[in-house]
Amino acid sequence: MDFEAVYREYFGDVFRYLLRLTGSEELADELTAETFFKALRSIDRFRGECELRVWLLKIAKNAFYSHEKKNRRTSSVGEEPLYSLPDTGSDPAGLAERRAELNDLRQILHTLKEPYKEVFMWRAFGELSFREIGQIFGKTENWACVTFHRARKMLIERSKGE
Repeated sequence: MDFEAVYREYFGDVFRYLLRLTGSEELADELTAETFFKALRSIDRFRGECELRVWLLKIAKNAFYSHEKKNRRTSSVGEEPLYSLPDTGSDPAGLAERRAELNDLRQILHTLKEPYKEVFMWRAFGELSFREIGQIFGKTENWACVTFHRARKMLIERSKGE
C-alpha cells in the first residue's frame, strides 16, 4: 500500500476531525501527525474490515483521548486550557460567548454514556455516515441513526438543565 497516497487522500479528513474535537489548529496538527505515524507503524495490521478512512479516524480518536488523559494527569481540575477557536472576525464579546458555549457542549458531551458519546462524535466531528458508524460498532445503519438522535436529544436536554 502506498502510504504517501493514503496520507495525501486522508490528511484533510483526519485534520478536520481532530480540529473539531480539539478546537485548536495547533493541537489538531500535532495529533494528525501522531495519527499518521501510528498508522504507518501498523498499516500491515489493517485487515480491511472497515474503510481505511474509518480506521484512520479511529486512530485519531484514540490519539485525542490519550492526549486528554495525559493532560488530566498533569493538570488539576479547572486548570485545563480552553481550546482556542480561529478568529471568525466576530466581536470579542460574541467570540468569548461562542467559546464558552462550545466548551460547555464538550463538557456535556463527555457526560454521555457509551455508545451515545461515540456515535455522536463520529457523526458530528468525524462526519461519518450512519452506515460507516454502524460498521465501526458492528451494527446496522438504522441503529447508528437512532443512537445518534438519542444522543442529540440527551445533549439538548442536559444543556437546558444547566
